[in-house]
Amino acid sequence: MADLVVTQVRSSIGAKPKHRGTLRALGLGRIGKSNTLPDRPEIRGMIAKVPHMITVDEEAEAPTKKAPAANAPAAKAPAKAAEPEKAPAKKTAAKKAAAKKTTAKKAATRKTPAKRTAAKPSKSEETRES
Repeated sequence: MADLVVTQVRSSIGAKPKHRGTLRALGLGRIGKSNTLPDRPEIRGMIAKVPHMITVDEEAEAPTKKAPAANAPAAKAPAKAAEPEKAPAKKTAAKKAAAKKTTAKKAATRKTPAKRTAAKPSKSEETRES
């Protein structure tokens, strides 16, 4: 099967929400963005939903690589030594204590909001009361 190159040519601003969702499903999101998709009925159906916002070009399949001939010498890749995966480092007691100290310092240096004190009533409040 051939692949399809789908390119967005119109903005999705003002489009119906289903059309915007279809563009996202096609892998598009802005004008000029292209995506290569397989030529399948599901993709063709999505393209049929938003033909006014996209252009579609067919792309021929790329030729597959040929297997090396039996009499040709095969190039060997250097074998890497298998390195064992390292387990994540655990926090030691000293690191935990240092972390507690820094959080305690941060908490102590935070500014607390000023307490509101009972202030004298403003002039407008005084006139209301009388």
